[in-house]
Amino acid sequence: MNVIKYPQKEEWDELLKRPVMNVDTLRETVCRVLDDVKTGGDRTVMAYEKQFDHVELERLAVTEEEMDEAERLVSPELKDALRLAHDNIGKFHASQRFETTKVEVRPGVTCWQKAVPIERVGLYIPGGTAPLFSTVLMLATPAKIAGCREIVLCTPPGRDGKVHPAILCAARVAGVNRIFKAGGVQAIGAMAYGTESVPKVYKIFGPGNQYVMAAKQQVSLHDVAIDMPAGPSEVAVLADAGSNPVFVAVDLLSQAEHGVDSQVLLVTTDEALVGKVQDEVERQLAALPRKEIAKQALAHSKLVVVRDMDEALELTNRYAPEHLIIETADYLQAAERVVNAGSVFLGSYTPESAGDYASGTNHTLPTNGYATAYSGVNLDSYHRKITFQELTPQGIRDIGPAVELMAAGEHLDAHRNAMTVRLESIKTEMK
Repeated sequence: MNVIKYPQKEEWDELLKRPVMNVDTLRETVCRVLDDVKTGGDRTVMAYEKQFDHVELERLAVTEEEMDEAERLVSPELKDALRLAHDNIGKFHASQRFETTKVEVRPGVTCWQKAVPIERVGLYIPGGTAPLFSTVLMLATPAKIAGCREIVLCTPPGRDGKVHPAILCAARVAGVNRIFKAGGVQAIGAMAYGTESVPKVYKIFGPGNQYVMAAKQQVSLHDVAIDMPAGPSEVAVLADAGSNPVFVAVDLLSQAEHGVDSQVLLVTTDEALVGKVQDEVERQLAALPRKEIAKQALAHSKLVVVRDMDEALELTNRYAPEHLIIETADYLQAAERVVNAGSVFLGSYTPESAGDYASGTNHTLPTNGYATAYSGVNLDSYHRKITFQELTPQGIRDIGPAVELMAAGEHLDAHRNAMTVRLESIKTEMK
């Protein structure tokens, strides 16, 4: 791990750079696959499944028999854990329901807003080195609470042609309507354009590798909305002299084992803590099954020593991490000063893994500095807000002259006339 002590502020931008992901080199492949899926439908998706996931499929849709089989294969203990997590995620996201309020901005001029669920959403759940059944809960639970009419899920099958049973079990718990065996760019294309089996959706959610991310960005230009731009996962840990080096090390490693391109950052006001954390990382790393992945992530990660807590918070806000763990003595006061982060974990007993799985907050979060402008997935992510307005004759008389004047000033005579004819009608009725 790279140790940086007391960097000057003019060095921060260089220090906080993420590992570069150049999607330009992927663009040709991504666009070709998307174009093929757009014209070739199911047949093309299955052909790419054979090419990329090394599996021959007779159909894309997961059957009810496969769902029942998955139920039998998942242990009762894991089912209980899934239900507990689903319950907590549901409670937290249900608390975000939007309440419509009518506002009379002037006498006779009433405005309001209504939250309307997106009718059909698509969820992408990666396969790869780990079955992310937790992401099924994180994406499908708020979609169901929001009232989305159809929840479509795509995930790559194993070489046996089956979806991991825990993913199917989580999908049933969370209320997914339809599940398809498709991964990578071809899955994004199937949901963006629609095929004979996969319905076209209006918004796509979910993480994925660099090909999936590039595909999401490409289809979002013209065809479908996406949840957010994303890159490799990341965590920043804020610590001081009182922080437990064992806890800090395990928090860094829990992110590093995600993938070779993950980034971990420690920001501390205590120089002595750095050595203790390094020793703990080495000790704990040796016992991790995914240690080779974690080692590669740690190679471009950083331990930064700063002068005081003011500088520490300024640095982490500049970084805008996906996950921010504050393990300092005054963590509640520090939390008040956080302005850029995807999700924040407070105190020594709140690991990132709590939010990843079962505390109730959502783990689908902005990465790569996008926390300066984007929120993580929440109930609003599955809604559109439609505005309404109603004017009475009194309202027309009140704001009509201003509308006429402003429309004329912009040389939009039809706009002005739409108000003028109503004003004149009201004057006639009053005679």
